[in-house]
Amino acid sequence: MVKSLRKTSPRSSERSGLLFIGDPHVENRQPGFRKDDYQRVILGKLKWCLDYASQHGLLPVFLGDLFDKPRENSNWMIGQLMELLFDTGAVGIYGNHDCADPALSDADSLALLIKAGCLELVSAESPWRGEMNGCEVFVAGSSYRHKVPRRFDVEEFQRQTLFDDKPLVAWITHHDIELPGYDAGRFSPREIENVQLLVNGHIHRRLEPVVKGQTHWLTPGSISRRTRSEANRSHVPSVLQVDVVDGRFDWHYVVVPHQPFDEVFHSAVLPGEADDEPSDFISGLKEMLLRKTASGAGLFRFLEENLAEFSEPVGEEIMSLAKQVEDE
Repeated sequence: MVKSLRKTSPRSSERSGLLFIGDPHVENRQPGFRKDDYQRVILGKLKWCLDYASQHGLLPVFLGDLFDKPRENSNWMIGQLMELLFDTGAVGIYGNHDCADPALSDADSLALLIKAGCLELVSAESPWRGEMNGCEVFVAGSSYRHKVPRRFDVEEFQRQTLFDDKPLVAWITHHDIELPGYDAGRFSPREIENVQLLVNGHIHRRLEPVVKGQTHWLTPGSISRRTRSEANRSHVPSVLQVDVVDGRFDWHYVVVPHQPFDEVFHSAVLPGEADDEPSDFISGLKEMLLRKTASGAGLFRFLEENLAEFSEPVGEEIMSLAKQVEDE
C-alpha cells in the first residue's frame, strides 16, 4: 500500500461531520463535447468543496477517481491539487481511473498526493478514527477491486477507548453495485455488521438510497459531468453532507455551483443540418470535426457505437486510423 512520507499529521480541527465528494476526474485534456475550460472548472469545484468542508467543520472524504488518467498528469495540475488538499485532513480511496494496474502503485499520480500527506488512504485495516460531537466515528473503505466485507471488526480498534457508546462507522466504496436505476451492478446491497452508512462512488449519477438492516447505502454521483448524455442533463452535481447528531448520522445533499448543461456542452449537430442528407455515420463524423476535443473522447465513443455497420476489417482500419490521429 502507498503510504504517506509526512512525519506529522495534518493540522486537525474540531469536526462535526463528513463531506463525501464523488469522482472529480481531474485531467489535463478536455472531455468530449465540453466547451468550457474543464481543468480550471473542476479544480474550482474541488476548491469550493474543500472550502465548504472547512467552513462547516466537515472531514472531506473522496470516493475514488480523483484523477481521470492515472499517470501523465501535468506537474502544474498536481501542484494545484497539493495546494488545495494540504492541511485539509482529507481521506479517501482509489478508483479504477486512479490506477494503471489493478492496484495503486508509486507510478500513479494519486500516490504523490498520498506520500505528500495531502490525502490519507483508508481501508478495512487502516480506518480514519476521530471524535465528532462527542461520538467516536470511523471512516473505512474498499478501494477499486477490494472486497466489501460483511462485518467490520470495530472492537479490534476499540481496546483502548474513552467512549462508552457504540461508534458510528461510515464505509466508502468504488464499485458496480446493483441499485435501483443502475443495471450494471455486480452485487446487491446487504447489511454490514457494525456499519451504519456505506457511500459509493464510481456511479456518476445520484441514486435513491437503499436500506439493508442497519446499513444505509447512498450514491451521491459525481461532481463532474463528463459526457453529453441525457443522464448528465438531469444530474445535479452535489456533495453528500453527513452530520453527527445525537449519536447518529444525519445526511443531506449540497449542490456544488455549476453552469447549466447547455452552457457546458456543445449542442448536437442534427442530421438535417447536413447537406444532401448523407448517412448517419457521415453526419456523425461531421460533428466530430465541428466539436473536436483534445481528448478525442467523443470520436472514440462515436466509433464504438457505429462501426458495427461496417465489415470487421473496415471497422478495424477506421479505429486504427483514429488512434494514429489521436497520438499525433
